[in-house]
Amino acid sequence: MNKKNILVLCTGNSCRSQIAEGYLRYYAADKANIYSAGIETHGVNPKAIQVMADDGMDISGRTSNHVDEYISIPFDMVITVCDNANEACPFFSGNVERFHQNFPDPAKATGTPEEIMAEFKSVRDMIKTWTETFVKTHLQ
Repeated sequence: MNKKNILVLCTGNSCRSQIAEGYLRYYAADKANIYSAGIETHGVNPKAIQVMADDGMDISGRTSNHVDEYISIPFDMVITVCDNANEACPFFSGNVERFHQNFPDPAKATGTPEEIMAEFKSVRDMIKTWTETFVKTHLQ
């Protein structure tokens, strides 16, 4: 089986797409090349790095990339993880399957540091569950 090229797209490539890329890399293992990008770049959110580390996933070496950096890659699948990216998603030529799942933006969480981290964990767990199901459904 050929490895699939999968792009996870979000607004800023700082939280949700980074978390999704981490879990997709884990669950897909050698079945796919996973990339993430934003329609803007905001840097990788330190709380996203922390919440992933809390689950044993190291994304500290990841960078925030702009979707234009990957224009030459023939993607098989593009996954948008926020409504803004879904609406602003550029056209990808070829036989590209599009998937969309909107997740809340944990970077917009307010409250105490504990409440903010609780939102990051909640979104992380939603993305973890979704990515595991996605790989079982689309990459077997």
